[in-house]
Amino acid sequence: MEVSVIRRFGRFLAALALTAATTVVGVTFTAGAAHADGCYTWGRTLSEGMSGEDVRQLQIRVSGYPGYGAVLALDGVYGPGTRSAVIRFQQAYGLGADGVAGPQTFNQIYALQDDDCTPVSFSYAEWNRCNSDWSGGAVSASTARFNARVSMWKLQAMRRALGSVPIYISSGFRSYACNSAVGGAAGSRHLYGDGVDLVGSPSLCRLAQQARYHGFSNILGPGYPGHNDHTHLGNTPSRSWSAPTCGI
Repeated sequence: MEVSVIRRFGRFLAALALTAATTVVGVTFTAGAAHADGCYTWGRTLSEGMSGEDVRQLQIRVSGYPGYGAVLALDGVYGPGTRSAVIRFQQAYGLGADGVAGPQTFNQIYALQDDDCTPVSFSYAEWNRCNSDWSGGAVSASTARFNARVSMWKLQAMRRALGSVPIYISSGFRSYACNSAVGGAAGSRHLYGDGVDLVGSPSLCRLAQQARYHGFSNILGPGYPGHNDHTHLGNTPSRSWSAPTCGI
């Protein structure tokens, strides 16, 4: 078994242990998530009406559950959209779906992420085959890397909805030089880090159709010029969907 898998399994068991309530001198503490994760640890239960960086970190992890055609704002405010996304996340993993993010919800997130905050099914290395430092794109290297991470979480949600099948990435982040070398569009979302091209199985149409539910505002696939051999997903400021062969 690979070391990374062993580490994730150990972290998952540790997280499970933290769900229990502990009573000390007549006071009951519902365990938060202290020491549960190498990436980010939540220290309080979150619900609608709350705000803060811990809410924003939660929003990143549930950004793939906004509902059909929607995009979840990563604004650190636990509003109705965040509550609905949390409910969909909870439903996807068989948790009590009350829209409140507590130990069970956080433990599931811990089991789904690696220590670099990427979801377990995707990695920075497969997303960026262009260069080693994420530089040379349309945004700063740190922003491109962050955008990639958010898109990975959206793909993780999409993967779950498709039956936890593998999703194959042929291209992710590109610098202007890398984008030019492959004939990419001048304003390609690959330059921003959030653009990704998918190939293989599930079918390209199935990927494009499912992506409509997972926070991608940019979906281009079969029937759109230059996209008959892949499905492209990204996050444009406004919705841009076109995959005519797939009914989109």
